[in-house]
Amino acid sequence: MLSMLGIIISAFVVTVPTPRGATPHDSSLGSIGLAMMFILLTYGGWNEAAYLSGELEDARRNMARALVVGVLIVIGVSVAINFAYLHVLGLDGIRDSNAVGADMMRVVAGDTGATITSVVVVLSTLTTLNGLIITGSRSYYALGRDVAALRSIGTWKENGSTPANALVLQGAVSAALIVFGAATRVGFQAMVAYTSPVFWFFMLLVSLSIYIFRRRESGGESHYRVPLYPATPAIFALSCLWVLWSSLFHAGWGSIIGVAVLLAGTPLLFLKPTHSC
Repeated sequence: MLSMLGIIISAFVVTVPTPRGATPHDSSLGSIGLAMMFILLTYGGWNEAAYLSGELEDARRNMARALVVGVLIVIGVSVAINFAYLHVLGLDGIRDSNAVGADMMRVVAGDTGATITSVVVVLSTLTTLNGLIITGSRSYYALGRDVAALRSIGTWKENGSTPANALVLQGAVSAALIVFGAATRVGFQAMVAYTSPVFWFFMLLVSLSIYIFRRRESGGESHYRVPLYPATPAIFALSCLWVLWSSLFHAGWGSIIGVAVLLAGTPLLFLKPTHSC
């Protein structure tokens, strides 16, 4: 956060050349949806605090607080740093850059600034991966706890207090994605393009499940309260559907394979749940 704040401040306190004007590009609904697919990747992870709800004190209050405060911080920082990029590089400069932060700092502070920024990005990526490993493995662990046939991944290792088998499974899936990305010409973009439809399809299902859970509730306080219900989940579902369509159109058959893998997990819904949960 401090390094990003430094980048933002440096962009406006240092005199830089006026960026060239932007050339017109396609602004159709499909192209905007494609852009949103990559833009919303920067907000990815906002939902992962929910994976730790089973280990959170006063989860009903603190989970909502963590989600709201976290999203607001990310929005504020992302908007501010993109203004900094626009101020220094302009739209065309951002469009032509493969490492926009480093390129901006190269204009502001030379090669030294670009190198420092690149190192900060690498370190930030490592800490982000650490958080994703912690939260992501909890979803595998929860599945193992809920489904008797998969109880092996629902094992909790007291020494270190970790879901050991879930971490191993997550590592295997991650390694497979890395191999897949390495086999393509543009590995990072390919992984984003192929996994993005899976994410948005799943988020679409989550938004629709709110209506199902609300309908199943009978009397008493609702456990699935949503501000401005039913409009809020409907808007979110339509947004997910839009980005899903855009990502499927962009990634082609690779994305369809990813969605097929997600749908292949449907039979798990019919496995008998464990009685201990």
